[in-house]
Amino acid sequence: MTRTAILLVAVTSSYFAIGQRFSSDFAPCAAGPANTVAPLHSDSLSSSFLICVPREVRPHYHDWHTEHVVVIEGEGEMLLGDSVFVIRSGDAIAIPKGTVHAVTTLSERPLRVVSIQSPRFDGADRVPVER
Repeated sequence: MTRTAILLVAVTSSYFAIGQRFSSDFAPCAAGPANTVAPLHSDSLSSSFLICVPREVRPHYHDWHTEHVVVIEGEGEMLLGDSVFVIRSGDAIAIPKGTVHAVTTLSERPLRVVSIQSPRFDGADRVPVER
C-alpha cells in the first residue's frame, strides 16, 4: 500500500505585500500654464505619476523606458510615432521605448493622466525632439 503525504507551507514575508490602490478622485491640477507631475508610486521596476497638462507636452522619446498613459480627465491630440489621434477620459495608450510622443490639450480644463513607466523613471531618460 502506498501512502501520499501532502506538505502545506505557510509563508509570511513583507516581500509578498499588498498592492496600492489609487482613487480616481485625485487632487485638482494647479492653476497656471506649467505642467505638473505628482509621483504616485516608485520601486525598482516601475514609477507612476499623475500629470496635469494645461497646454502641451513637447515631442520626446525614452531610450530605455516603456510608458503607459491612462487619461483621467480632459481631451487632447496625441502624437505617437507617425500617428496623430484624439485621446479622452478613459483612454489607455501604450508607448514603446524609442517612440516619439507628444500631446496637446484640446479641452478647456487641463488634461489629467496617470503615466506608468517601466523600469523606474528618474527623469534622465527624456530625449527632446524638434518638429
